[in-house]
Amino acid sequence: MKVLHVIPSIAPVHGGASRAILEMAKALQEQGVKAEIVTTNDNGSDLLDVPLQKCIEYEQVPVWFFPRFSPPIASVRGFVFSSQLTTWLWRHIAEYDIIHVYGMFSYVSTLAMAIARIKHIPYIIRPQGQLGEWALQQRTFKKQIYITLIQRANLNCSRAVHFTSEQEQQETSKLNLKSANFVLRNGLFTPPPIPEAGYKLRQLLKVPEDEPVILFLSRLHPKKGLDYLIPALGKVANRRFTFVVAGSGSAEYEDTIDTLLVSAGIRDRTYLAGFVSGEMKDLLLQGADLFALTSYSENFGIAVLEAMAAGKPVLATSGVALASVVKQYQLGYVAELDVEAIAQFVQDFLNCPQQAKEMGDRARKLIAEQYTWERIATKMVEIYTDILLPK
Repeated sequence: MKVLHVIPSIAPVHGGASRAILEMAKALQEQGVKAEIVTTNDNGSDLLDVPLQKCIEYEQVPVWFFPRFSPPIASVRGFVFSSQLTTWLWRHIAEYDIIHVYGMFSYVSTLAMAIARIKHIPYIIRPQGQLGEWALQQRTFKKQIYITLIQRANLNCSRAVHFTSEQEQQETSKLNLKSANFVLRNGLFTPPPIPEAGYKLRQLLKVPEDEPVILFLSRLHPKKGLDYLIPALGKVANRRFTFVVAGSGSAEYEDTIDTLLVSAGIRDRTYLAGFVSGEMKDLLLQGADLFALTSYSENFGIAVLEAMAAGKPVLATSGVALASVVKQYQLGYVAELDVEAIAQFVQDFLNCPQQAKEMGDRARKLIAEQYTWERIATKMVEIYTDILLPK
């Protein structure tokens, strides 16, 4: 079986979805699937330094990178265009048994679905939360036109729509799509444990060994709800803790975060780590005491999964899809998007560290049992096989 994954970018700056597609492709290869990725060299405001227009091994996965062109107009800057990728897809898409497309409101994803339709190649679309209620409320008019004129046909002609949570599936049901759909979560390759991670992190932060550390690790974007988390932490500023913000975003929004921290009175106890990956990311996840993600909306929340795999309790808002798992298995705290509610759960965490540790232990066990990439890839192969069976 030969599967082509199509995504506008796999640059780490775009968040967990980029990591997930690489890990999914790697896991599929271990199941005997010939999985390849086609994408652009987009890296947000920059370009990835990678060979172009040929297949290379990128993080142990065969990837085709093509040059991107991004319009200078701010309102459409994210609509990454690539004429070379267009030509390549037209010539080579029929060499694959099935196409797995990621994202909705992009030239690359739209193009892949359109060409697959013309060439009669079965395809699956994974919206990545872009059809959720919160996402569709942003730039509503433009997205409604795009769905009506272009994407509804692409969606309805897909063999299936791939959701990563029941919440995403339910929110999208209001669009009354004709195609089949399924829920299959992301998996995780758990990194090796770092000895004395807690001690090493506190050495880095220059805080006492028993200092509680609260970690936010995600893209810096208005969707992530820092405008609620930071004021909530300000309400418990009389308690001892250090707050770590790990992630990058636009310069304007990073300035907004700094202003929020100053207003909340916690700038002096906040460590701004910037974008992190590799060992630094693992150290933050393994060395912190509480992971917080208070998003307005999150179709999955890979960072939540990573924190739970590291044995950390999670503070999530109900808009985070994995919040239902956190609540069901008592892996942390689930709050409404409300400053007072979030602040109360931070108080609960600080008041009961042993209970928080037990939550983290349960989280680590659950991830090891239910969220391995081997398990997810096996199910994905079953879905591919079913789609390819003569009907």
